[in-house]
Amino acid sequence: MSISLNVYLVTDGNGREAVDFYQKAFGAEVLALQTFGDGPSDPNHPIPPEAKDRIMHASLQIGSSVLMLSDTFPGMPYTVGNHVTVTVNTDTTDEAKAIFNQLQDGGEVKMPIQETFWSPAYGSVVDKFGVQFQISATPGQA
Repeated sequence: MSISLNVYLVTDGNGREAVDFYQKAFGAEVLALQTFGDGPSDPNHPIPPEAKDRIMHASLQIGSSVLMLSDTFPGMPYTVGNHVTVTVNTDTTDEAKAIFNQLQDGGEVKMPIQETFWSPAYGSVVDKFGVQFQISATPGQA
């Protein structure tokens, strides 16, 4: 069993500026940077022009830790206090589902755990203490 935890920040359209800022402040290495426009297209859910350059996901290596962040999607609420989440990365789908199921007990599921184009098992849940977690199976990367 391999599990890692990371801090995940949500920015309100200024994600690229935040990546540059944290890269400089911490001497970080940008491991990944993907905009909503870079993601796979879906004719049933087209990406609006104002979302194409917003950050869908970025990862920065800071020492032995990884800081992750994304922008809100245009029109989604941005609330200071809810803009920091904890990501839980496991190396198997079964581990991700088991952790998700435990965290949802008494909490609120924001996105059911499911297969996505970036993970065989990803979900988002706010636990009974009000902490938001993003659970993701990333085989070989936890």
